[in-house]
Amino acid sequence: MALYSPQLHKFVLNKICYNYGCNNKASKKNIIVKEGREGRRICSAIAINAPPSSLAGVSGIRWGSVKLKGAREEMEDDVVIVESDDGFCFAAVFDGHAGFSSVEFLREELYKECVAALQGGRLLNTKDVNAIKKALQEAFENADTKLLKWLEADGKNDESGSTATAIFIRDDVLFIAHVGDSCLALSRSGKFEVLTGSHRPYGNNEVSLQEIRRIREAGGWIVNGRICGDISVSRAFGDMRFKTKKNEMLKKGVEEGRWTEKFVSRIKFNGDLVTASPDVFQVALGSDAEFILLASDGLWDYMNSSDAVNFVRNHLRQHGDVQMASEALAQMALNRYSQDNISIVIADLGRTDWQNLPVQKQNFMYELSQALATIIVVTLGIWMSTLLSS
Repeated sequence: MALYSPQLHKFVLNKICYNYGCNNKASKKNIIVKEGREGRRICSAIAINAPPSSLAGVSGIRWGSVKLKGAREEMEDDVVIVESDDGFCFAAVFDGHAGFSSVEFLREELYKECVAALQGGRLLNTKDVNAIKKALQEAFENADTKLLKWLEADGKNDESGSTATAIFIRDDVLFIAHVGDSCLALSRSGKFEVLTGSHRPYGNNEVSLQEIRRIREAGGWIVNGRICGDISVSRAFGDMRFKTKKNEMLKKGVEEGRWTEKFVSRIKFNGDLVTASPDVFQVALGSDAEFILLASDGLWDYMNSSDAVNFVRNHLRQHGDVQMASEALAQMALNRYSQDNISIVIADLGRTDWQNLPVQKQNFMYELSQALATIIVVTLGIWMSTLLSS
């Protein structure tokens, strides 16, 4: 299947910037499209008519984004940012697994499906929240159906899959459609709000417990936090072996000695073990909303939401450059030994005068307790190493 028709190619050149934000006044000659995914810092398209930090989009939103390959052999993440002439903007982070094929398909198809379901974006003008949620859910499921057919026809990457967390911003309203374990946080006057929950088949939080229950009701099982001992994310696009090829998965497992025929004979599937049905949320932004931070788990598994939001906020206070803040945050994740691909999108909502923002007082007691905790952990580690070596 050819992913780029002439019309879609024109659409991509005029509308989409992977990585460095968008300017809705940009024309074809202002966009460079780069092929390939080599290297640690990945750039697919760059708006070159202005520095990234000055790229203001819908309602003054300034975008920053970055992708780092990290310690992985392959880059399987991607970032899409779209500025629409119809007064809304779209951004998404895709975190692929078992190859890049699913991400390669979704980075164009998902946006098209969402806009079509939203009637060209007109639904975003209404106050019909239920209709918008239904449209985004249908868009995600339609995109997944098309992806599964494409993967089966391709026949090379039938185990490929991808998470996706997408946002639409219109005026003072944020819509989120979320599948997988990327995460989105919002900064309000320096206070962080986590707006999504990770779809994983392990943990004691409400989202994880719901996922575990859904998987078991569908006839699946969980081993060491992995569905059928295989995959550690419970909602994703693609992954046909947990959807349309479940019986083939069982047969392959018997052939590979992962389970017995007797075990397989007791399995009765009642639904898909992995699903692309999204959680959809509406969030009122308001005058106190400062920026939105969307990133793959390559960041969140190594940095909590509070630290990440404070890190970005401090950088914006220093220089106001959202692109520099994005790159610095990704580098911080690497400094914390992130072993995954790292993809980050930051939307500075343009409502904060960063240069004149009062300096946030440091919590001295909190900083002291953190330092003491670090010293205790290091001391215990040295003591344990001494005991084991003696």
